[in-house]
Order: sequence, then C-alpha cells, then structure tokens
Amino acid sequence: MSFSISRFVLPALLIAVLAGCASAPRQGGMKDSQFVEPAFDRGFQAQRAATKGAHFGLIVARSIYENPVNRPVSHFTSIASYASKSTRGLLRRVAIGSVQMPALRGDIPDVSDAMPMDLEDFERKLDKITGTRRDSGRIRFLVDGDEYFCRLAAAVQNAKESIDIRTYIFDNDDFAVQLADELKTRSAEVRVRVMVDDLGNMIAMHADPDSMPIGHRVPLSMRAYLESESSVDVRNVSNYWLTVSDHTKTTIIDQQIAFVGGMNIGREYRYNWHDLMMEVSGPVVDKLQFESDKAWARSGVFGDFANFFAFLKGKRHLAGKDGYPVRVLQTRNFDSDIHKAQIAAIRNARSYILIENAYFSDDETVYELAKARRRGVDVRVIIPSSGNHGSLNASNKITINDLLDHGVRVYEYPGMSHVKAAIFDGWASVGSANFDKLSLQVNKELNLATSDADTVKALLEQVFIPDMMMSTEIKERVAVTAANRLTEIAVDELL
Repeated sequence: MSFSISRFVLPALLIAVLAGCASAPRQGGMKDSQFVEPAFDRGFQAQRAATKGAHFGLIVARSIYENPVNRPVSHFTSIASYASKSTRGLLRRVAIGSVQMPALRGDIPDVSDAMPMDLEDFERKLDKITGTRRDSGRIRFLVDGDEYFCRLAAAVQNAKESIDIRTYIFDNDDFAVQLADELKTRSAEVRVRVMVDDLGNMIAMHADPDSMPIGHRVPLSMRAYLESESSVDVRNVSNYWLTVSDHTKTTIIDQQIAFVGGMNIGREYRYNWHDLMMEVSGPVVDKLQFESDKAWARSGVFGDFANFFAFLKGKRHLAGKDGYPVRVLQTRNFDSDIHKAQIAAIRNARSYILIENAYFSDDETVYELAKARRRGVDVRVIIPSSGNHGSLNASNKITINDLLDHGVRVYEYPGMSHVKAAIFDGWASVGSANFDKLSLQVNKELNLATSDADTVKALLEQVFIPDMMMSTEIKERVAVTAANRLTEIAVDELL
C-alpha cells in the first residue's frame, strides 16, 4: 500500500529537552592571554582579516606545493576524478534539461497502492551497484542540538581511552570554545585527536552567527587554541586545488561508540538549526574507526605514505558483535557510493520516498524523483524556509518548481533544517551528504544506510512525521527570476 502518515503512531511528545543541557553556554574558560578583542573592535577586525588572508594563502600553498609531494596519489586522483565527474556531469545535466525532463509529459497519475520493494533483494542489488557490504550495528537517532551535544558531552566525559573527531567545521564561537575546553581537559587522561577541513573551517571561523553573545572573544585559530596547554592533537585536512573537502562528520569514543551525521561543532548546530545525528554501536564502528584512522594518517606530514600503512594494518575488531545490518556509504575519488545507492533506491521504490535536505540541486536526482512520481510513487521532499546559503537557496527554487511540475509534494520547514535523511520504501540513508554536486560527486562524505524496520520506523516518528506536521506544503510554483536561473547554472557547475 502507498505511504500514509496515518499508518504510523505519532509520538505523544517531540524529543524531550535534556535537563541541564539547554542553558546558555558559559562565558569564559580562556585565560586573558588567550583572549582577543571583542568582534566590534576595529583593531581586532583588521587582525582577523589579516589572519584570514594568511590562512587562505597557506591553504593555497598546501594545495599547490605540499600535496603533490606528500599526497601524490590523492592529489592527482582527486584532480582527475573531479575533471571526469564534472565532464560527465555536465553532459548528463544537458541531456536531462534539454531532452529527458521535457519528455516527461502527460497527466500525473494518482499515488498507487503498490507494495514496497523487496528490501532484501534491493540490499543484494546494492552489493553489486556500490561494491560495499553490510556490517552489523545499532543506530539511535539524536535530533537537534539538545539531544546530540548533551549525549556527546556525556560520552566525552566518560571516555576511557580515546576521542577521535573528524568534522568539517570546528568553529570558534562561544559554544565551540566551551567544547574545546572540555576536550583539552580530557586530553590529560585520554588520547584526543581532532581533524577539520582546512578550507571549510577557515570560512566558518570568519562568519559569526547572529546569535553569538556580544563580547565573546574569538580565538583567531582554533587549532592553536585546542593545542595550547593541552595534549589535543589537531590536523587540518588539505584541500586539493580547492576542489575537494572532507565533509564527513564522525566522532568515535573508545573505538566503541560513534556519532555520525550532519552536525558540525558550532553554535548554529547546538542552538539554532534543526539537525540530525546518529549514535552508533556494534561492529560497524570498527569500519568507521578504520576510515577515520586512514583519514588521520593521510592528513599528516607523511600523507599518502602514512595512509598506505594505515590501510595495511586493516580494520580492527573491537566494537562488539551486536546489531542488525548497517551499510557504510561514502563519496570518494572515482566512486560515489551514496549517489549510486540513492539513485538505485529511487528507481526501485514502488510505494513511497521521503527526503529532507537543505541543498537540493542534483539534476539526476530530481529527474529520477519525477519519474518515480509518474509511476505512482508517493514522493515527498522537505526543504528549509530559511537556508543559510544564498546561491543554493536560489537553486532550490528551480528544484521546487521542477518537482511540483511532476506531482512531487514539497514541504517548507519553518527555519533552517540541516537534516540529511531519506527513506525509500523502508530503506533509509542518513549522514553528511547533501543532494548537490559537491556531496554526491566531489567531497569526502559518509552516510549510514539500513533497512531495519524498527530503525526506519524511529526515523519516521522522530524526524519525518513531526517535520511534515510542522511544515507548510508548497502548493503552487514559486517565483523565479533570471538571476535565480543564472545562479542555478553556476550551482550545477560548482556546488
């Protein structure tokens, strides 16, 4: 039967706010010598601008001069992969926009009563399509900053051996500084490693959230702040010719528990945005640790050579044996497991498709969703009403109209939703990847996928059903300007 909200029991309450976790972040935590002047000070603004310029110059220098030397394989395969994907992607977008999408004509059928796809058969198909295999594990969804960061703080406090953080952004706002202080304290007792994307983190550190308390004194370098008077080890992930970023977000505690999803470390994710993470246990954590260890090795001074030896060490088996099938999907050079798996899921879906994502510009995904709706699948998409990226907001308008033209139901979430989740007939994919070129073709990304019925039901009840109930359905095409169309073209090629 087709998907219907009434088929599922709605939760009596939304996610409870954990006691003691919703209070404003404490001020202080740094010594006077570590403070810089408040953001309104003109001298500090000049100092901050100079720091940004120097940091960007270092990123460019690393990309041009360092990577070919200590990361020759990663460097040249990244460039070749980017060029190949861009060329094929351009041809594909031209074909979709000029021929395939216009060919989808005729009346839009009613939603069918078809049975959902055979999930076990689909999982076997994914083995061949992606070349991946399922591990075992258990997933618990953590919705919004209250749930995630309170659970993360408890895990950090209880860590006995190691804390490995791999994130796109470790910001320098008041909340990020508070978490940095906790990590510095724990580093006296356990190994603490923090990996951040060089370019992404630089941009974030110079874009202060509107909600940041007046007078918060921002560290000019979070790497320097984290490493100062502590045993925290920090590495900045280099960007290959400014085209490839590490957009993955995983935190692994004692090689036993992992947190995976879309949240970076910063005030927006803690207090302002709607977002989603997963707490993961079981053998799949061994796979996540293996990927984290390789990324850590590759980002060090010995680059690809260290990565090779980390690969030779292989995956350790330390995270227990409990769980149900969970698949790790990634975006890597010449390989986009996430994109291939999600396109396959759209093509195989027979009953319903639910997607929530803030950045929705992948033409192939939009085309496949239109085809799915025209064969009777109930397709629904949730996007934010207040996105944080101007060019992608403009591109979303084109996407909204394309989806509406083919009968897809589009919902506008009130405010900013940074959730990256999808369900296709009972197969769920959640993680760091957006529905855009960068996430599906270029950047390093990591999603977890499962068809475990209880886990998918939890995702429906905790995220999709409440979010659709809070959202406003868009019934008519939105206004699109010539500037929006030009922006959409640029987004397709660059983002």
